[in-house]
Amino acid sequence: MAGRTNAQIAEALATLAGIMVRDHQPGREDEARLERFMKHKPPTFTGGYNPEGAEKWLEEVEIIFEAMRCSEEDKTTLGAYMLREEANH
Repeated sequence: MAGRTNAQIAEALATLAGIMVRDHQPGREDEARLERFMKHKPPTFTGGYNPEGAEKWLEEVEIIFEAMRCSEEDKTTLGAYMLREEANH
């Protein structure tokens, strides 16, 4: 870093900090996670009395969760996103 002024170093650090903040916003991470999840084309679940359908749905989304290495919190959020009609109430 020879030859760099304190002002240049400070400016470079400020730029780097700005990039890090922009790239690590929780909203962006959640949005990116949802986009990755949806690329797997997960099935929706509409509810009703259908134990076999519910079990099949759960097995299918668990395969996606495993591939994405989702946390328990992410599994809950992403799984709930795929609930429709009766299942969403």
